[in-house]
Amino acid sequence: MDSSHGGPLAATLHDLQQIFGDRLQAFVAHGRPEASPAPSLALVRSLTADDLAACAARASAWRRAGSATPLIVSRDEFAGSLDAFPIEYGEIIARHVIIAGTDPFAGAAVSSADVRRACELAAKSHLIHLREGYLESRGDARAVAQLISASAPAFGALLRNIARLEDHHGDDLATAAETQIGVPGALVREVLAASDSAIAEPTALLARYIAATERVWEYVDSWGRR
Repeated sequence: MDSSHGGPLAATLHDLQQIFGDRLQAFVAHGRPEASPAPSLALVRSLTADDLAACAARASAWRRAGSATPLIVSRDEFAGSLDAFPIEYGEIIARHVIIAGTDPFAGAAVSSADVRRACELAAKSHLIHLREGYLESRGDARAVAQLISASAPAFGALLRNIARLEDHHGDDLATAAETQIGVPGALVREVLAASDSAIAEPTALLARYIAATERVWEYVDSWGRR
C-alpha cells in the first residue's frame, strides 16, 4: 500500500476486502495526494444490492477516517463508460496509485474526440452559467465578485482538460490557454486568483471573463474540424 494514501484509505480497503472477497479486483487512489477526503476507485467482478447495503453501512466510518466514498464499478462498466465520462475517467487513469490488486487500466485510453465533446459541453455550460449568474446578480458588484471566484475552479479545470487535446498539459495553464486558444494569459491568471474581496472592478472583469469563455467554446466547437 502506498504510504501517502494508506492512512485514510486503509479502513476502506479492509472493509471492501471483507465485503467483496476475491471479487475485489483492484483498489486505487486517484486525484491529488493531498485531497481530503481521499478519493478512490474499486473495480469489482460483480456488484449486488447486498454489497451496496454493506458499503452504505460503512460510509460514515470511511468519511470520519478521511476517505471519500469510493466509486465502485465493474471493470467492464468502467471500460464501457470511457466515452461517456472521458474527462472524469481520464483523470483517474492519468492520476492514480494502485493500493491493492493489479493495474486495472492497462491498455485503457480515452479518445481525443470524446474529450473534445465533453469539453465543448463543459464550455457551453460554463458560458451559460456566467451569463445567467450575471443576470441574477442584478449588477451588484459583490454578487458579481462572488460569481467570478466561485466559478474560477471550474474554469481552470476546463482549461486543463482542453490543454490535453494538443499536449499542452505540461505548460503553465495561463500560457497554454494563450498559446492554444488565444485567451489572454493575464485574464486567466486574474480569474483563477480572484477572491470575493480582492476584485477592484468585478463587472469589468466578468465582461472579459465571459468573452474569454466564448472564445474557449468556439475553440473546442471547431477543434475537430480544423
